[in-house]
Amino acid sequence: MSTTVHNYVGGGWRKASASDSVPVTNPASGTEIGRVPLSSRADVDAAVQAAKQAFPMWRATPSPVRARVLFRLKALLEEHKEKLAVQLTKEHGKILAETRGEVQRGIENVEHACGVPTLMMGDTVEEISRGIDSASWRQPLGVFGIITPYNFPVMIPLWFWPYAVATGNTVVLKPSEQDPLTHQRIVELAEEAGLPEGVLNVVHGGREAVESICDHPDIVGVSFVGSSDVAKIVYTRSAAAGKRAQTLGGAKNFLIVLPDADMDATLDACAGSIFGSTGQRCLAGSIVVGVGDAHAQIRERLMDHAASIRIGDGLEPTTQMGPLISGAHRDRVRSFIDKGVAEGAKLSLDGRGATVEGLEDGYWIGPTVFEDVTPDMSIGSEEIFGPVAGINRANSVEEAIAMMHANRYGNACSIFTNSGRAAREFRYQAGISMIGVNIGVAAPMAFFPFGGSRQSFFGDLKAAGSDAISFYTDQRVVISRWSTAPPDPHNLPKS
Repeated sequence: MSTTVHNYVGGGWRKASASDSVPVTNPASGTEIGRVPLSSRADVDAAVQAAKQAFPMWRATPSPVRARVLFRLKALLEEHKEKLAVQLTKEHGKILAETRGEVQRGIENVEHACGVPTLMMGDTVEEISRGIDSASWRQPLGVFGIITPYNFPVMIPLWFWPYAVATGNTVVLKPSEQDPLTHQRIVELAEEAGLPEGVLNVVHGGREAVESICDHPDIVGVSFVGSSDVAKIVYTRSAAAGKRAQTLGGAKNFLIVLPDADMDATLDACAGSIFGSTGQRCLAGSIVVGVGDAHAQIRERLMDHAASIRIGDGLEPTTQMGPLISGAHRDRVRSFIDKGVAEGAKLSLDGRGATVEGLEDGYWIGPTVFEDVTPDMSIGSEEIFGPVAGINRANSVEEAIAMMHANRYGNACSIFTNSGRAAREFRYQAGISMIGVNIGVAAPMAFFPFGGSRQSFFGDLKAAGSDAISFYTDQRVVISRWSTAPPDPHNLPKS
């Protein structure tokens, strides 16, 4: 059964004015399960106007009242958690254990945003000069645009819009057109929780919708997650239109293994990082660097593990890795594997011929492992976004870090060791924003900021944590003098 997706504008579902649409498919079977409109600039403008109209009322709503709406949403998300996870597997393809984890991470961001009365607190200093006090206040700015990708269609929107609305702003969200169905249900739950009309609006679409959000004069800021090339364009275009912007891009994450690491735990962490979500996440491990004697150990273990991974429908309990999101993305990953072979890397495990019986039309790529990957190769320098690993050898930690620094990305990295000294030195030298120590996926909790460095992030303030509050508000500093000043202690009468 195919579901027709509509925009959500001013508290109601509205058919897009554009006639063009694209299919939503179940990646495991290739079956169409929905159609998404490619909304026009007029559709975006309608959503912006609804958000603009709602802003004065929502801004004037006391922050504890705004928080109570999010508390109710959190309870509803927990109540519907399993149904959301099942729906997400159907439209994205990742296995149920992964979609359950994604929904939970989204809930944690809603939960953190519920603390907005405390998170928005300003500062005060009395008597900064004779008879003068100073205070700072955090105030919302207006309408924010939020543009999110397909790889975490529940969690990533919840990195942004709960914080934006908690702080008193209104939102126009453009989710990925490839898997919007689960978040559409979350919008229904937000409505059930009591979120007023126009506070959250959703416009589906592609490039025209994105460009409209970047350019629209009534949008004050843009939050974006996607590839680095597009992140840079969105950041530049939004900034040129006078908006604040935070745009999170791609990654090429290194996992560095030292000889003293716990190899069993390291294998679990590295394999989960590389092959979890079929490699379709910005925190996925990409290059494993074994230092000295660690190289042979981690290579053998990772090869054996990768060859044993069971691929299939994510709803099946025996499945360990699902399909890629689309046929086009499958072909893109295959082309990277082809390039790796052509450029001289050693292909030790080839996933290009993967199939699943009864699901031959699914978008399958099996676990793939290269060796001897150099920084000048496409597979060594570019984000593949699939279950493709490179295994390299380094003679020292310094050499491994140099390999990592040769790459333009700087999203996340990890070291595996039992040496506190080595871990501390790595943290000091890594130069990358999200660092794991014996952790394969260095994902901060909701109360810490999330975002990379170098070509993985454009902007100043990152997603979630305290940065989210700062991004969605402006700090007003008030300096006050009143006619009656406290007496000068040097001029008080003597007793």
